[in-house]
Amino acid sequence: MKNLPVIDVLIIVAYLVGMVLVGVYFARRNKSADEYTRAGGRIPGWAIGISIYATFLSSNTFLGVPGKAYGGNWNAFVFSLSMPLAAWLATTYFVPFYRSTGEVSAYTNLERRFGTWARTYAVACFLLTQLARIGSIFFGISLTLQALTGYGMEVIMVVTGICIVVYTVMGGIEAVIWTEVVQGILKTVGALIIIYLVVREVPGGIPEIISQANTVDKFSLGTFQLDFVHSSFWVVLLYGFFINLNNFGMDQNYVQRYHTATSAREANKSVWLCVWIYVPVSLLFFFIGSCLFVYYEAHPEIINGLKIQAAAERLGLAATDKQVIALADRLTAADYGDKVMPHFMVEMIPTGLLGLIVSAILSAAMSTISSGMNASATVFTVDIYERYIHRKSTPRNSLKVLYMATVLVGILGMCCGIAMIGVKSLLDIWWTLSGIFAGGMLGLFLLGILSKKVTNGAAMMGVSVGVLVILWMSLSSLIPAEMDYLKYPLHANMIIVIGTLTICLVGLAWTKLTGVKGIQHSKN
Repeated sequence: MKNLPVIDVLIIVAYLVGMVLVGVYFARRNKSADEYTRAGGRIPGWAIGISIYATFLSSNTFLGVPGKAYGGNWNAFVFSLSMPLAAWLATTYFVPFYRSTGEVSAYTNLERRFGTWARTYAVACFLLTQLARIGSIFFGISLTLQALTGYGMEVIMVVTGICIVVYTVMGGIEAVIWTEVVQGILKTVGALIIIYLVVREVPGGIPEIISQANTVDKFSLGTFQLDFVHSSFWVVLLYGFFINLNNFGMDQNYVQRYHTATSAREANKSVWLCVWIYVPVSLLFFFIGSCLFVYYEAHPEIINGLKIQAAAERLGLAATDKQVIALADRLTAADYGDKVMPHFMVEMIPTGLLGLIVSAILSAAMSTISSGMNASATVFTVDIYERYIHRKSTPRNSLKVLYMATVLVGILGMCCGIAMIGVKSLLDIWWTLSGIFAGGMLGLFLLGILSKKVTNGAAMMGVSVGVLVILWMSLSSLIPAEMDYLKYPLHANMIIVIGTLTICLVGLAWTKLTGVKGIQHSKN
């Protein structure tokens, strides 16, 4: 990959400086912890909706979805189709509930409902998974931008990390939301520019792309048979529903935004606006992947180069090594699909526009990281510092803690990203373990909000059994071949579905068997 021209670098620098200035602008309004975490409840619903959309549209979507569509089909788009139902449940039950409690943390109510253990469990899971998430976004964006710019991964992480920390710390949630509005628009414009440039390179344009892609079933949403072993339409639909319900219903990144709205109605509008923007825009990224497939099929010499690059990275050998060349011959489109988007960007996007596109990719990562930092700092301050360390903390003191916690989360996130360089197996293990514990959170929330009869003991029993089931499903690949009958037989995307249902069903069943009425725990 070639290095970026100076004009593109200047565009990227201008974008980063602009984001920092936004934080400086909003810094003057942050006089208390309430202002920092809720923005005084003055943000319009449309801005919150675009902000949530920008958080959904991460750098993984911007770069990963086209690669997945290139190497496969549109099966993963079913994830987006599940959003309306999850949004309906969230706006019907979760958003009104959070607005009525007035608690900025999504996890405070768990203590009142089930006791200290429930709140502590949820907080620990959230903070650990957020650090892993922030670190992985840092790692992913630096890996991509290294190929695009030629700069080292550590340098990219540190520069982008400093900019994110500055505007997030100074501006609080208000700066996060308004920068995400800009970032959401920039990402959408970037997607449209890429589509135009790809279509322009294909003789015959969109009709030819649709015709060629359709002949190889690129637009398939997956089989409609009730198949839960493979990635069928129903597996992705169920997976998407539970993940989106988890996002809209209990993720602090989203719950905190509900409190920044001027009213509960505006908060509900923000959720629906996110859905109606994200669904068609995510479709654009799948279409980009199909367009790239048709373009590269007409250039087999480029495909050979991408195969060799993918094989060399997989084996850790030079591109000229015989083993690399042998492996490259066996690779399919799914094996090197993540290479096509960066390659097209560097080779085919003209100077000036490339800087804009890289800024869009940066914005995709920055929106996810900044919201994660602010949400994590809020949870640390409310659920740990004010709960266990300093219960009578003043608003000014809590604001200082929020500043320090935001910086700390940003630094730890960068360190996690740097630690992930070249340690892919550790990353896989970490994400498996974080998924095990985070998977129990949604079931616990559903028990607490949707059922008033579930007791503390029943909730604890449900989470314990559910986590064990999730643990078995996630790690069953480690079971020896001679004991295959003990392995989890369904698709990996069904883990969160089965885990959540297990927690709910066990909790409800235990309550029914014991016959004890639900107990409301008050905050100690």
